[in-house]
Amino acid sequence: MTQTTPVSSRKQRNVLVKAAADFVTKAMVDGSYRTFLPLRRLADDYPNACFEKRGAQHKTSVFCSNDYLGMSNHERVVAAARRALDEQGLGSGGSRNISGTSLYHVELEAELAALHGKESALVFNSGYVANDETLGVIGKLMPELIVLSDGKNHRSLIEGIRKSGLKKVIFEHNSVSDLEAKLKALPTDAPKLIVLESIYSMDGHFGPLEEVCRLKHRHNAMIFLDETHGVGVYGRTGAGVADYMGLGHEIDIIQGGFGKAHGATGGYVAGDAFLVDAVRLIAPGFIFTTSLPPLVLAAALESVRHLKQSNVERERLFANVSLLKDELRRHGLPVMDSPSHIVPVLIGDSFRCKSISDALLKEHGFYVQPINFPSVQRGQERLRVIVSSAHSERDIRAFVLALSRIMAAVS
Repeated sequence: MTQTTPVSSRKQRNVLVKAAADFVTKAMVDGSYRTFLPLRRLADDYPNACFEKRGAQHKTSVFCSNDYLGMSNHERVVAAARRALDEQGLGSGGSRNISGTSLYHVELEAELAALHGKESALVFNSGYVANDETLGVIGKLMPELIVLSDGKNHRSLIEGIRKSGLKKVIFEHNSVSDLEAKLKALPTDAPKLIVLESIYSMDGHFGPLEEVCRLKHRHNAMIFLDETHGVGVYGRTGAGVADYMGLGHEIDIIQGGFGKAHGATGGYVAGDAFLVDAVRLIAPGFIFTTSLPPLVLAAALESVRHLKQSNVERERLFANVSLLKDELRRHGLPVMDSPSHIVPVLIGDSFRCKSISDALLKEHGFYVQPINFPSVQRGQERLRVIVSSAHSERDIRAFVLALSRIMAAVS
């Protein structure tokens, strides 16, 4: 019998490293390679930050943060985090199933359920995990379910649907007619789940919620809605786009996060009590991970409570968004059609996008991260410009002027 000589571990590692090097080199060549800018955020001067260049500190005004309302620096939110840190220390102590459930978990989940008018809510370590794990559990609970997924859904939704093992039907992005055609092609009595987002973060488009809710009743479907970029920003109490449109009661399962408008980190789902409890009992990404620390939960809780009562931050944000869009159009810049607070400027080439971003930072002190493949399709590279409620009119006008000059120079 012929014996094969085993490949040494060193040779195996060399093969792996070579494959990784080839992948990285290809990304550098095709323009999809990503670089990170280490920033030192300035809590007393938000939305400004510092970065190091050639051993010296340089100040930059950040125009790409998802901290839409500046809540990460809000005095009440920061004070809540400090109190929790002083009272309970830094870490959570383990997973929720062992010793990591805090009273802040309980209070925050009750607050979120009330915010969305649902029976129950469950907090995860991120919005990505909330989507991925919840959809995976739904597949285990109802294996005959058919999922209809928007063509531009976030990767976390795509991976969650894949994990679920459910039959998947993709409909064209925001196309109600295509969704309806896909629904009509399915058996009338087949259980269906429509999965979409309230705001698509790369384009700034709203999902067609009113039409989807009508189709829900017409075709006996349920709705799973990702409100990550909507919570805090929209609605009288910050409950999101569905609530703003008076459709919160139509959403069967809602997902949100604290890393955007609430200025913290983490995610959650809200819905019927038994469903949420089943997710708590089954989801491995919830069960087998250390929970969020008390200081983060306390900050998120205070932020949710504040934004339920205050519209000041939202009003400032929308005033700044309106000014930004007006200025971009006045200078003839290729601002994409976006009805939301997310304002993409189309560049269309990865290397040009990176060079414009670099010039904004190095020559004018404005930071906007280039958005390249795979976040968007090739040829759709862009700057996703985001103002916060804390930006000044002067900063916004100066940013647009700088962008206009740079784009004219590199065209």
